[in-house]
Order: sequence, then C-alpha cells, then structure tokens
Amino acid sequence: MTVVETDRIEMADSSDERTLDMMFEWLEPTPEGFKVEIVEGNIYMSPQRDTRWEVIFDIVEQLRARYPRQRLKSDVRIDFPGRLNGFASDVVALAEDATKDSNGRWRYQDIEFVAEVISKDTAANDYGAKKATYATAGVPVYVIVDPYTGTWHLHTLPKNDEYRSVLSLDFGTPIDLTATLVGLTLETGEFPRD
Repeated sequence: MTVVETDRIEMADSSDERTLDMMFEWLEPTPEGFKVEIVEGNIYMSPQRDTRWEVIFDIVEQLRARYPRQRLKSDVRIDFPGRLNGFASDVVALAEDATKDSNGRWRYQDIEFVAEVISKDTAANDYGAKKATYATAGVPVYVIVDPYTGTWHLHTLPKNDEYRSVLSLDFGTPIDLTATLVGLTLETGEFPRD
C-alpha cells in the first residue's frame, strides 16, 4: 500500500466581512492633525481646526469641575452598537465606575456625556447617524456645538434610536445640565465661531 502525500493549500478568507479592528488597522498611521472615525462602515477623516479645538478644550475645562481628568476623553476610539461604528467623539465624560472592555477600550455603556463640535465635512454624521447611535447606546446627554451657525443642541432622554428631548439655543446661552447626570451648567459665551 502506497501513501501519497498531498500539499494542503489553505484558501484565504474570501468573505468581505470587515471588522472595526481591520478597518482601523488599514488607516495606521493616521496622518498627524487628522481625526479618523468609522460611522456605519464608512471611514471619515477630518482635519483638526483651531475653532473646533478651542470649543472642545473649553467644554473639557468646564467639565473638570465635576469629572477628574482620567474620566474625560477626546478623540479616543469607542465602539458603539450597530454595524461598524467606531467613534472618536470630541468630548466624552465617563461614569465613576467606568471600565475598559476585553480589548482595552472604554465601554459605551459607561458614557454619561458626549459633545460633538461640527466640522463641515462630517456634520451630517453628528446630526444623523451618530446621534441615532448615541441614542441607541443610551448615552444620556448628547450636545452638538455648531460654530458655523453659533448654536448648540442639547439631546436628552434617549429611547430606541432617538432623543425624546431636544433644546437648541444660541452661543451665549448656558447649557443647563443640572437636571442630568452631569450636574452642572456649561457656559457658551466664549465659544468661537467659524
């Protein structure tokens, strides 16, 4: 009896199933000065602007009255429910008992507050897909700051994929978060405009 050896050829995975990790790996290294997010499987890369950064920094400074530095994040990847949602939110405030998941990333379930500062090229995400995803994830407070219109939009009471309470006012009017988990008021009078 003769034994015949055959070469085994393993086929590469031919499925087009993408994962967030794969997609983010494709983008490494990210060009300096750019923010990268994946929203519903679409990759968005936007340059940082002075105005946007000033608003982000202003919000973070004000949140420091309630949150220690370690619980405030900016442009840090957090994976959200839905198909291929890896956001690098402009400002995130985490709960006191927040923990990282098995991949070493902060969990969306521990988010108490998110703020997004509008960029022209990705504004539709902040007002649309990301807002719906934040509501689905149960993020209790979502604020959109729009330097182009000089307005802010407070979203609270998430249910399914929408926020049941929305308040929109002009820069200069404080954002009253005292009745939310955040428990403070954000001053907007010094937010710059684009």
